[in-house]
Order: sequence, then C-alpha cells, then structure tokens
Amino acid sequence: MLPFRRFFETASASGVVLIAAAGFAFIWANSPFAPAYEAMKHAQTTATIGGVGVDKSLAHWVNDFLMALFFFVVGLEIKRELVAGELRGWARAALPVMGAMGGMIGPALIYFLIAGSTAYAPGWGVPMATDIAFAVGVLALIGDRVPYSLKVFLLAFAIVDDLGAVIVIALFYTPDLAVVPLLISLGTCALAAVYGQQGGGRPIIYVVLGGIAWYAMLKSGVHATIAGVLMAFTVPLRQVPDPVTLGEALTPRLSGSPERMEVELHSLEALIEERRSPLHNFEHKLQPYVAFLIMPIFALFNAGVNVTSGALEIGLGAFAVFVALLLGKPIGIVGAVLLGAALRLYRLPPEMDIRTLLGMGLLGGIGFTMSLFIAGLAFPDPAMLDEIKLGVLCASVVAAFGGLVLLRAVLPATPIRAHHPAPTEHAAS
Repeated sequence: MLPFRRFFETASASGVVLIAAAGFAFIWANSPFAPAYEAMKHAQTTATIGGVGVDKSLAHWVNDFLMALFFFVVGLEIKRELVAGELRGWARAALPVMGAMGGMIGPALIYFLIAGSTAYAPGWGVPMATDIAFAVGVLALIGDRVPYSLKVFLLAFAIVDDLGAVIVIALFYTPDLAVVPLLISLGTCALAAVYGQQGGGRPIIYVVLGGIAWYAMLKSGVHATIAGVLMAFTVPLRQVPDPVTLGEALTPRLSGSPERMEVELHSLEALIEERRSPLHNFEHKLQPYVAFLIMPIFALFNAGVNVTSGALEIGLGAFAVFVALLLGKPIGIVGAVLLGAALRLYRLPPEMDIRTLLGMGLLGGIGFTMSLFIAGLAFPDPAMLDEIKLGVLCASVVAAFGGLVLLRAVLPATPIRAHHPAPTEHAAS
C-alpha cells in the first residue's frame, strides 16, 4: 500500500497548491491588472524542431502540451491500479467502479435534462469527472478520522471516472478527424507498446515516440492529450521489490561498524531503484512536477473568470453545470453504490453508511481540473466558456465545503488507525 499512501500524500499537498493557484487567477482576472492576465493567456509562441513548428497561444500550449503530460501521469496511475492496485480484479474494483459509473451518468443526465435542448448541450461531459487533487486535499483536512477504506474509495472512483472522461473526450469532443495523422499517432503508440513488451527501460525512447505521437494526434483533430494516455499504457509495469522483505534479507549484514552499515543501506537503496519498473520510475519522477507545477499552471490559465466587467452573463449553462456537479454527483454515486450492494456485487465496509457515502459523493462534485478542461473543448465561444467555468468553480467550492462539513460531522472524533482491508472484504457475499 506504500504507492497508494505516497499518492494520497502528494495529492493532498498539491490540492492546496491548486486551490491557491485558482484563487490567484480569479483575483488577477478581476483586478485592475486583468488586461495583463488576458495578454499572458493569448501571447503567441512558436516551437520548432527539425523544421516542424507549432504556433499556439500560451493558454493552448498549457492545455494541449502540458496537460498531455498530466494525462500521461493519469494513464500511468490508471494502469497501475488496474494491473496491481485497488482496481485489480472485479472483487476489488466493483465498489469504486459502481461509484464512478453513477458519478458519471448522474451528472451528465441532470445536465442534459436542464440544458440538452439549448446551445449549452455540448457541455454534458463537463460535470462527469472528479478532481483528485482537490478532493483529496479537502479530505486531508479531516485528518486521521477518515477510515482507510474511504480514502481508497475516493481515489479509486476518481481514477475510474478520469478514465471515463478520457474516453468521452476521445469519442465526443473531436469535431474534425484527419485519418492519416491519427494512424501515424496510433502506429507510434503501437511501436512504444512493442518496445514496452521487450522491457522498455530507456526513457528517451518514450520521450521521442511520445513527441511524435503527440504531434500527430494534434494534427489529427483528436485532442493531443489522448496521446499521453495511450503512451502511458505502453509503459511496462513490473513488481516492485518489497523494501521490508529486502530489509529482512539484508538484516544479518547490517552489523559491524557504522560505516559498514551505511554501505549496506546504500546497496539496499540501489537494489530497490534498479528493480523499479519503468512505470514506477516515470510516475515517481513526473508526479511532483505534474502535481506542483503543471496543474497549478493549468489552474492559473483557466480559473481566471472575470465577473466584474459586466460582460459575463450567468444563465442556463452555469445553472446546469452547478446543479449537475452539486446534486448529480452525490445522487449518482450514492445511488449506484447502494444498487451494487443490493445486487450483492460486494459488501459495503461497516464505516461506509449512507451519510459517509453522501459526504464522499459531495467531494466527487469537485470537478475543477478535468471539468474546466472539457469545458474548453465543448465551448469555443469565450462568453459561454466563462459562464460554464463560473458554474464549475462555484459548484466545486460549495461541494468541497459541504463534503467537509458533512464528513466532519458524521465521522467519529477519535482517530482511526490505518486499516488495510483484505481482498475478500469487498467481495460479493
């Protein structure tokens, strides 16, 4: 469970940085320096490699290139959980998968019922995904009172609906498709998969192939970030050596002088690093940059909605996404989880009652990063986009506050020791 704990701790800290960046962007966009903010977003920058150039605004570079790295790490997390984590096997995955499915279908349905017959109809995908960093950051404010099973549930269902959001982007937010560049991108990913099957230990190979796949995907009309997810799935995952087991093996050698013990400890560290799989290496090295640099930069460029100029009209779009996130998420998550339990797909942990499920559902209503990203794809019109963004931001703030208050009220005041559920705990009874 060490990778899960590290991820939870990183996500908790990055959630605070993400909130700070979003708040700064909102204040900047509504300050006397708002023109400088808009100028920064729309500044044109050209990158050329080997005669091939891409000319984009800084905002597009953030959303198309930096977010491809974000999606690459998301893909690594999804693959790790599917192959060796909390989503491995139906007995483990059934509970969070049901929660994620309800958390995607519920908000999309409510949004469509409200705005499906209007010009805002393309935004049905906006309220589908949960912002992992933001949600985990809020959950961390409760501290040790949160049972381990709830932490696992939140992260697992957020990862599953991230996967769902990726599929939605690929299938429904591709207005124009160029087949030849798409085939080039997919073929490059296939080469990376073949390399991964052979061991795939050289990061530079993935960097080169990933760059080609990204550029070809960009030219295909499919959003370039999808290349990041596909490349992530090609990175091999091998079993990481258990530090405890290795430590026990080396214990007889950890004797003698302090200098000798230091040498043996360094050899243990070197052995663990050497045996670490390429997927773990990528995730370990990239996750801090994504969490503390790329996501805050994305928030800086996308959370600045000017509400003081009088140009923003708050109408049906903002209302639809607000209701979909704030009500559709908890209703969908709670309803789907209880339905799965009624169908005897799994047995709910004793600490997961209707109140805690509702609190987790509210945290699921924190859309932010993925919601803002899909909004940018769904609404090319800046006025409509700002309205949808405002609905996302307001719903995320209210959902975060509501989830925090509810969970603090219903969880026991005494700290709960970390509990690692056995694989059979969520099995069908």
